[in-house]
Amino acid sequence: MYTGERVTIIIPNYNGAKYLDACLRSLKKQTVTSKVIVVDNGSTDNGLEILKNAMAKHAKAYPEVIIHELSENTGFANAVNVGMKLAKTEYVLLLNNDTVSDEAMTEKLIKTADHDKKIFSVQAKMLQLNNPDYIDDAGDYYCALGWAFSPARDKHKDRYNKKKTITSACAGAAIYRKSVFEEIGYFDEAHFCYLEDVDIGYRARIFGYKNVFEPSAIVYHAGSGTSGSRYNVFKEELTAANNLYFIYKNMPFLQIIINLPLIVTGIIIKQLYFSKKKLGRAYFKGLMSGINKIIHNSNKKVAYSNTHFKNYAKLELELLVNCVRRLVG
Repeated sequence: MYTGERVTIIIPNYNGAKYLDACLRSLKKQTVTSKVIVVDNGSTDNGLEILKNAMAKHAKAYPEVIIHELSENTGFANAVNVGMKLAKTEYVLLLNNDTVSDEAMTEKLIKTADHDKKIFSVQAKMLQLNNPDYIDDAGDYYCALGWAFSPARDKHKDRYNKKKTITSACAGAAIYRKSVFEEIGYFDEAHFCYLEDVDIGYRARIFGYKNVFEPSAIVYHAGSGTSGSRYNVFKEELTAANNLYFIYKNMPFLQIIINLPLIVTGIIIKQLYFSKKKLGRAYFKGLMSGINKIIHNSNKKVAYSNTHFKNYAKLELELLVNCVRRLVG
């Protein structure tokens, strides 16, 4: 397949014509070298043609890029899985196409991951491209209300300058230890997109691995570059479905029963919230789709093991603490 240095950067691309050039040019300036795989998800714009022409004319401005084209939009999870299976490096770095990376980004992520073999992923500090004093994402969390959230979003960047453990890394800019995927499985393609990174991060936690936020690794992110906005029908339907599926898949039945009152409360609050935004129908439709997704993917439930009991207990305590973190803001 493909070989490289210690890390292969994988960029899933779908109709990213206006973003790819800046994204790739920033990778050329990285302080460590790496190969880049762009996995195109059946784009219908002319982005790849523009990119290929630009690379041919101005090769020195771009890193070594391999383009792998898929015939249709298979979703984020499948695209990154394809890229990771092509890579033959110790680490894989997943990066959204609508990002611009600070020169030391890759180096900082590798150094942090090297500190501990139990670190599965390290997330960069993602700043808003058009408002770089404010954070887009600085680590994702999950709570017993059944909500995934990023508490740093829209906060000033100076408030998040400390390295810390997180529930999961946002796959928009994060490095992963490739060997762990062979143990816990790859991104779940049933998600298509949304929450697939929370799912893989949470699954790694069940197996005793860590996910870390590294504030010195900086990435600027346009945000909603593909879906078009923070809230929309497509996103809310998929997110609601994937969240229900996430709970079924990753929590043992006893843990689901323990958290059920909070989960139901969380669903009711979300339904009311999205109804006010005229997205209530989309959210409810997503819940129904989630039930269907559970039925058709019941074989993917993470099998409970007594050897992971301590990890489940730690996660449950974290889920409850994160309820307070989420509600307090």
